[in-house]
Amino acid sequence: MIERRGFLDASLVQLTLVRFREFWREPEAVFWVFVFPILLATGLGVAFRSRPADVTPVGVLASRPGAERVAQALRHEPSLRVEMLTDSAARLAVPTGRVSVLVVPDASGGVEYRFDDTRPEGRTARRLVDGALQSAAGRRDPVATRDDLIREPGSRYIDFVLPGLIGLNIMGSGIWSTGFTVVDARKRKLLKRFAATPMSRSEYFASFLLARLGMLALEVIALAGFGVLAFGVPVRGSLVQLGAVCVLSALTFSAMGLLLASRARTTEGASGIMNLVMMPMWVFSGVFFASTKFPASFQPFIQALPLTAANDALRATMLEGAGAVALQGEAIVLLVWLVLSFLLALRLFRWQ
Repeated sequence: MIERRGFLDASLVQLTLVRFREFWREPEAVFWVFVFPILLATGLGVAFRSRPADVTPVGVLASRPGAERVAQALRHEPSLRVEMLTDSAARLAVPTGRVSVLVVPDASGGVEYRFDDTRPEGRTARRLVDGALQSAAGRRDPVATRDDLIREPGSRYIDFVLPGLIGLNIMGSGIWSTGFTVVDARKRKLLKRFAATPMSRSEYFASFLLARLGMLALEVIALAGFGVLAFGVPVRGSLVQLGAVCVLSALTFSAMGLLLASRARTTEGASGIMNLVMMPMWVFSGVFFASTKFPASFQPFIQALPLTAANDALRATMLEGAGAVALQGEAIVLLVWLVLSFLLALRLFRWQ
């Protein structure tokens, strides 16, 4: 019994080390796990960085009486860029997007707005222009208002998207790396040779889960650390809790990868199965935009997806500083997927 246990411990260690060596010997895998998420975070962070408020271009038909008076009133609105246009220039200004709205004064002192109401910028410009002109004419707003601008870390798009990218990376590396390794070994008849050894299925599966935990620390530290250093993304919750969420998510998606690869004989077949399973999560699980944007009838399905639970738990920990009690629902979803996937993989797995 002691000899058997010693063999099991040694074989599990060697199998886990094999998983690491297989990963580092594949430059493509290293790129997609470490380099690509950082490049994606950089692109999204720069594209949706905090910027001054947009200035809306508007035109005033210069040939009409009162045009200069209207233009002066509009120039008091800092969010408008006013341009005096001739008749020929004004004809194409709105259709070509040179201005969002064209203001045409008339002899009676009124104005006409020419804009494309199917374009959001046209409707916004019309409201801004009308508000500026009405205020200049002496309109009084019955309700006093004031602005309190919030621009602190946590409310930006990069703050929202980075936890989603971490969840997406954990899912992708867990399912793809685990599933393809198993299918490739089956295709090359290596699993058939493993079946002749005293190694059990549970040991073989456990080596994948242990290797994922080892790689997980590098993946999360690289991506989260980049977000914190490059864009100041906050981590308001416990680092221990953040690590626990990542570990549970990684185990869940690795178990799903084992399940999806339990019977597949070709990498092409495995790729189709994995894409079929991951595609709904790419779309619905709130990686790049909130999952709450989908209709209420979709929400039970969306909330049952493991990537939704992972993303929600990561955002709650990083951005809100939520405690463990607040993440009970997400933890249950991930645990259910983990246990069911692992048990089904053990039952359905074939060495050849």
